[in-house]
Amino acid sequence: MKRTALLVFVSVFNLILFAQRYTGKNYISPQEKLNNEYCTGLFKTYDGTIIDLASDNKTTANSYLNILEWLQGRVAGLQIYYTRYGIAVPFIRNSRASIFVDEMPVDPGFLNDLPVTDIGMIKIINQPFVGAVGNGGGGTIAIYTIKGDDEEDSTDAEQ
Repeated sequence: MKRTALLVFVSVFNLILFAQRYTGKNYISPQEKLNNEYCTGLFKTYDGTIIDLASDNKTTANSYLNILEWLQGRVAGLQIYYTRYGIAVPFIRNSRASIFVDEMPVDPGFLNDLPVTDIGMIKIINQPFVGAVGNGGGGTIAIYTIKGDDEEDSTDAEQ
């Protein structure tokens, strides 16, 4: 009886390993690859929307002066309000969102001086984010600039 139970257990275990190996479980999506490449620490969470600006989206984003203006309408629940000084302030589901550039907290006015062509990836975390001041109850927009390695690769591809 024990031998039969052990044989059944081993057979089921091997079936699970076979299923994981051949059903694409080990496949890493482009978003996961970007997340692993750019994000560290608390930002490495898989909850969120990842937008790759290094691909074809960059051509449409280049026509905007502020990346928040381009994001509006592309991210669910994101609203952009403007201060009387013309600074775009992001709100996710009617709560002010925290903004990070290369995992450093920044003021929304900083994005007016950040060229869209320097942005490689954007990650929007819709839930409260522990790494933000006050736990980022309105969510977080994490913007990552292009790394030096990526710039060299893109110039090599153009030549």
